[in-house]
Amino acid sequence: MTGILCIHGFTGGTYEVEPLTKHLLHHTEWKVEAVALPGHGEADELALHNVGHKEWIKAAEQAYERLASECSRIYVIGFSMGGMIASHLAAKYGADKLVLLSASGKYLNWKLLTLEAWEYMKTHMSGDIIEDLNMLRKQKKGKIPLRAFLEFKKCVDYTKKSLPAVSCPVFIVQGIQDSMVPHRTVNYLNKHLGSRNQRMVLFDESKHLICLGPDIDQICTQVEEFLLEA
Repeated sequence: MTGILCIHGFTGGTYEVEPLTKHLLHHTEWKVEAVALPGHGEADELALHNVGHKEWIKAAEQAYERLASECSRIYVIGFSMGGMIASHLAAKYGADKLVLLSASGKYLNWKLLTLEAWEYMKTHMSGDIIEDLNMLRKQKKGKIPLRAFLEFKKCVDYTKKSLPAVSCPVFIVQGIQDSMVPHRTVNYLNKHLGSRNQRMVLFDESKHLICLGPDIDQICTQVEEFLLEA
């Protein structure tokens, strides 16, 4: 059996990759799972004060190991910070294929991240709903602690060391309109990934939450085709 593990991004939840996971569930016979990182998601109400990058990576490793106990072939898909964690898993366990969606890599707009957290707080307190990234996180209940941003950086710094050890085929997907992880990040990934089998696609209309954007149908189709290739 083939198993797919999907990993969401920093401060997000499994909803960030849900359109893709649903597509793969409906169009394949594979076992598809999305791991919820500690402190993330609606259930935990953004309880990021007491967890950090070690817990996030450990949870992803445990999810991989559970899936590998049932499946002989494993594909890993990661979004944003989850892309870096997915790269770590691919290197450590020898995953069969790797898909990176807006993977944070080396570059990150820290100013925008901070502004996003502040704008969310203002929006939540006022009760207004705005049509941007904050709207997608409107159910989160608290302030994102500074410690969480520092743990995010530690996570990226730790996992990017695994990039040269990734040997499986890699599909890199990035949105041109992504202002949080600029599209030039793909050049860093392409340079540092050890895999000699890399494919890269840039989508003109997509922003950071690429699975929730206008290009999702094309993304689903191309990811499926990549995973189906022998």
